[in-house]
Amino acid sequence: MCIFAVRMSQRKNTLAERFLSFFCFLTGGKFINESDMKKKIVTFGEIMLRLTTPDNLRLQQSRELLVNYGGSEANVAISIANFGGEVEYITRLPDNALGESCIAELRSHNIGTGHILIGGKRLGTYYMEKAAAMRNSKVIYDRDGSAFSELKPGMVNWREIFKDAAIFHWSGIDAALTPGLAEVCREAVDIAKEMGLTISYDINYRKNLWNYGKTAQEVLRPLMTSSDIMFGSEGEYAMLTGIPAPGFKARNAGDKYDVAAYEAFCQAISRQVPDCKYIYVALRNVMSSEHHTFAGLLYSNGTLKHTRVFDIDNVVDCVGVGDAFCGALLYAQHAYDDDQKRVDFSTAASVLKNTIAGDYNIVKVSEVEGLLAKDENGEVAR
Repeated sequence: MCIFAVRMSQRKNTLAERFLSFFCFLTGGKFINESDMKKKIVTFGEIMLRLTTPDNLRLQQSRELLVNYGGSEANVAISIANFGGEVEYITRLPDNALGESCIAELRSHNIGTGHILIGGKRLGTYYMEKAAAMRNSKVIYDRDGSAFSELKPGMVNWREIFKDAAIFHWSGIDAALTPGLAEVCREAVDIAKEMGLTISYDINYRKNLWNYGKTAQEVLRPLMTSSDIMFGSEGEYAMLTGIPAPGFKARNAGDKYDVAAYEAFCQAISRQVPDCKYIYVALRNVMSSEHHTFAGLLYSNGTLKHTRVFDIDNVVDCVGVGDAFCGALLYAQHAYDDDQKRVDFSTAASVLKNTIAGDYNIVKVSEVEGLLAKDENGEVAR
C-alpha cells in the first residue's frame, strides 16, 4: 500500500504528488514519507570547452572560433534545471580561470556545483566543424590528461552526494576515457544502488574514445545491468547488446515505421536487462545535414509506446540532441504519470534541440507542449 504523507492543504495533481507516485512505483508500492522524499538528480561527467568554426567553415579555413561549454551529462543537467528540476553536476575541473568559468556557467543555469572537485591542470576541449549539405560534422577531441580524466576510485564522496538524491545519471562516455574512470563509474553505480537511488544510463557510444585496450561491450555490459532507466539510439543498443536493429527509414512526417519490429527489438533488449524498468530508444534518419526525421520509443512493463515521426527540415545544430532527450525523460518521469506522455515529451524536446545552436537545450516546458499540440502538418490540433 502506498500512503501519501503530504500537507493537508496541498492541492491535487501537484508535481510533488507526481514525484510520490513515481517513487511508489519504483519502490514497489512502499510508503514514502514527505520528509523522506528526495527529488534531486545527480549527473556525472566531463564538461569541456567547445570551439566551433563559424559559418560552416573547415578548421583550416577559419581564423576565429566560437567559444561555448558542453559535455553530455552537463547538457542533461541543464535541460533538467531548465524545466524546473533540482539537479547537481559532479565533475573535476582545473584550478584556473577556465575551471572557474565552467562553474559560473553551470551556476547560471541553476545547477548545483557544491561537490565539484578541483584539481589537475587542464580542461578538456573539443573542436567542432558543423555539417553542411552532404558533409558530415567533424569533432576533434583534446581531452587526454584533463582534470576529469585523472579521476580514480575513492576521490569522489558518493555517499555524501547521494544522501539527498533520487536519481543518478551517467553515460558510457565516462567509462570510455580511462580505466580509472570506468572503475569510478562502477563505484558510483554500486553505491547509488546500495543507497536506493534510481540509476539512469545513457549508452552514449563514441568509437573514437575507446582507446585503452578494452571494448565498450566488455566494460559497459556488466554496468548496464544495474540500470533502472536506459537510453540510446537503436544503433547504440545494437552495438551493446548484439541485437540487430530494425532500421528507421522514415523520410517525412507522414511516414509510418515498423512498430511491431521495434517491439520485438525492445523485448530482446529487456531480456538482457530484466531489472530495467524503462527502455527509451531514439530513432533518427539523416537525409542531409539539414534534413532529419526523428521518433522515440519507450518500452516499460512489457508494453511499447511510440511517437509519431517528426520532420526536421532546417537542422541548426544536432549536437546534444540525445542529451536533450535524456534531460527531458528524467524530467518527464517525475512530471507525468503516463508513459505515452513521457516519451512524447522527451522526443519533442529532443526535436526542438535541433533548432538551437550549442550543446544545451534551452527550451521551456510550454514550448515542448506547444510542439506536441501540433499535428503532422504543423497545425495546432483542435
